[in-house]
Amino acid sequence: MTVGFILLAHQDLHRAAQVAGSWAQNDKPVVIHVDARANDEDYADMQAELAQFSNIRFTERRACDWGKFSIVAATIDAAETLLRDFSDVSNVFLASGSCLPLRPVAELEDYLSRYPATDFIESVTTEEVTWTVGGLDLERFTLRFPFSWKKRRRVFDAYVRLQRRLGYSRRIPKGIEPHLGSQWWCLTKATLASILSDPKRPEYDRYFSKVWIPDEAYFQTLVRKHAVTIESRSLTLSRFDHQGKPHVYYDDHLQLLKRSDCFVARKIWPRADGLYRHFLLPDPKRKPGGEPNPRKIDKIFARASEQRTRGRAGLRMQSRFPTHDLWVLQKTCAPYSVFEGFADIFGNFENWLEKRTGTRVHGHLYHKSKVVYSGRAEVFNGCMSNSARLRDYNPEAFLENLIWNTQGEHQSFLFGPADQQRITRFLAADKNASIFVVTGAWAIPLFHSKLDFERVRRIAARYQSIEAAHVEALQSPRTRATYKVWNLAEFVEDPMPILQYVLDGLDPGAARKLTEVPKMADLTGFGKFVQKLKNEGMNPHSVGDFPLGDRPSGQSTATRPYIVR
Repeated sequence: MTVGFILLAHQDLHRAAQVAGSWAQNDKPVVIHVDARANDEDYADMQAELAQFSNIRFTERRACDWGKFSIVAATIDAAETLLRDFSDVSNVFLASGSCLPLRPVAELEDYLSRYPATDFIESVTTEEVTWTVGGLDLERFTLRFPFSWKKRRRVFDAYVRLQRRLGYSRRIPKGIEPHLGSQWWCLTKATLASILSDPKRPEYDRYFSKVWIPDEAYFQTLVRKHAVTIESRSLTLSRFDHQGKPHVYYDDHLQLLKRSDCFVARKIWPRADGLYRHFLLPDPKRKPGGEPNPRKIDKIFARASEQRTRGRAGLRMQSRFPTHDLWVLQKTCAPYSVFEGFADIFGNFENWLEKRTGTRVHGHLYHKSKVVYSGRAEVFNGCMSNSARLRDYNPEAFLENLIWNTQGEHQSFLFGPADQQRITRFLAADKNASIFVVTGAWAIPLFHSKLDFERVRRIAARYQSIEAAHVEALQSPRTRATYKVWNLAEFVEDPMPILQYVLDGLDPGAARKLTEVPKMADLTGFGKFVQKLKNEGMNPHSVGDFPLGDRPSGQSTATRPYIVR
């Protein structure tokens, strides 16, 4: 087992040289491409610094533009050089000049040896990807993009509008289905060699040369044609903000990076001396890492993004003074609660909550076929029918009437992505609403279903898309409701505090202490089910950090919290 590295660098070449040298001195081959626009003196210094290593190669320099095929071409040049000059490599790891190894290369090789003939590359179909920023998913494959988005933005946008107006659509080459994913991958030698030697590669290269951001699509698409086994995940920690810009890691992110257990991180601030010193220098006391899982720290990124985009209550600044919706009247006459995902996790959740709180807990009031009242009543207070057709005539008024007709008794009901979604913005804008969401819980009934897996994958993709839009509506600056969102992995890891939080929210003065919980669904094998969805091209990110192995429900793992202030 020998890993070879491809390093794409365009600035701060002294840092890229440090990283390449650390791999080379561990007898690992490294092929480096340096952008033709990089400073020539810096390039000469880099070559001089690495001249001592016989296992480092430099490829012909290309001028690389963001979003253009030149980045893919540089990667192909480096890959061909690596496979030609170092025939003993078994895997090829792609990294950038701003990447930093977080774990020794011996651990990487040991990890890869446990996954023979497996390619680690994020590869998701365009219909099911939710993280693209820029408004182009499938269109990046069906339109032409000869102009640079960064350098000629107006021409780029005008040409896109023209193609849409004319109804232009490119033909996707036969035998491939467009996929998207992170640029940073680790492929087996066999898969990479098959991609490079494919008889139809000239046709693919011509096609992808006019695709937008092909470095996130070229290998991600072609690997589906040549790979034996795909793990649709990256071994590189790479995170982006709400604008699609990569997060930059500084010295004070040391503990955060260690928690990820990833082998490489991107993007590192070039003056983060502490990070380079800690991770590049050998440390005999360093403990081996666990399963690489960048989702461990997603909650931290979510908090940071929320603070960046929404600010903090009572804290304002001149440059980001918030605008307010002047119409803030309450939409209903009394408080009520909405529970999303809880009934998927606990089979008897409604009855348990009614007994614990003495409140009225309905089923799915917005079920598409009928209104599910508490006790499955056909007619409820105020002669309200369980007819979905009557409810959908004015779903907002339906809820207003339900709350009005039950004054003096707290109402709760279930909601989910399979329900009618028209009520979403009404709930978000209502100050009386308390909404508790466990994202990804819809996957549990699908896991236990006996449906064809292809149908399960498509249903999961639809539910996740609907749920993401619902959560986005809750996170709108216009939201007046009280809401709390957990992902499924968070909830299952330690459900007791969350259930206690829910009970306290229903009646803060009651001080109920949780002594029993409803029976949780069997999640044995659920982690493998989630990974299978990923491997089939669907990215169930809303489920959260679910391990490949089985974790007993309700058993928390002791980890040091990372606080964003």
